[in-house]
Amino acid sequence: MEAPAAPHNPVETQLTVTSPEQMRELGRRLAELLRAGDLVMLSGELGAGKTTLTRGLGEGLGVRGAVTSPTFVIARVHPPLGDGPPLVHADAYRLSGGLDEMEDLDLDVSLPDSVIVVEWGEGKVEELTEDRMQVVIHRAVGDTTDEVRQVTLTGLGERWASVDLEALAV
Repeated sequence: MEAPAAPHNPVETQLTVTSPEQMRELGRRLAELLRAGDLVMLSGELGAGKTTLTRGLGEGLGVRGAVTSPTFVIARVHPPLGDGPPLVHADAYRLSGGLDEMEDLDLDVSLPDSVIVVEWGEGKVEELTEDRMQVVIHRAVGDTTDEVRQVTLTGLGERWASVDLEALAV
């Protein structure tokens, strides 16, 4: 009987983003590393830039349709304009039931053929796959117009073990 594979250490990088355009550019660069079957989990305060990053992902993946926040529709599918995978953009902010409630979205069915981006997915979608990209966006809170964001990207699982996230530096 074979021993289970040793877990892969997370691959992590931290970046400073100073404008919404840089956040979109980070999304475009991250899209170059993504392929069908990838799950990207985004977290950060309201207004941190999760949807802005996803707009850049959509541009980088070459998908149809404007990428906007799916808060009220829960999930949107953006078909590819070319040969790439579709982008499924979900927002779990209003969902409280964990993976059970997320199952209604059939993300597990879409995952092998799509890039799935889930905002506010912590504690709700990790069971979809051990291989995932976690993106945490920190911004100053309170009464501020500061555009500076600290972005931590963590690749988990075998899929990300050999990916050079340093190449994402904006």
